[in-house]
Amino acid sequence: MAATARRISVITAGLAALTLATSACTEVAQALNQGGDTPCRDYVNQDNDTKRVTVTKAVKQKTGTSNEPSGTLVDSVMVQLDVLCAGQRNPDTPIKNADIAGLLIPR
Repeated sequence: MAATARRISVITAGLAALTLATSACTEVAQALNQGGDTPCRDYVNQDNDTKRVTVTKAVKQKTGTSNEPSGTLVDSVMVQLDVLCAGQRNPDTPIKNADIAGLLIPR
């Protein structure tokens, strides 16, 4: 019985360490993420989770708040940026400046 309790204790400690490491990586990724200054070239190559972090940070930068934007807002902005950034004449355009005009005129 003591061996089983020890195994459970080791497994629990391992899971706790993994959870801590994962959350620390997420926090580091958020801190290093450029948010609205991310170039369209980089944005279109991000996976959906990274895009979500990028858009969340960009919305916070634009609103000047630390409040988490709604999931609906983040999803909507992601769809808009997927379209706008895919067609920007200048792929170095920051996502905060991506717009319809940029589809026609390099900025």
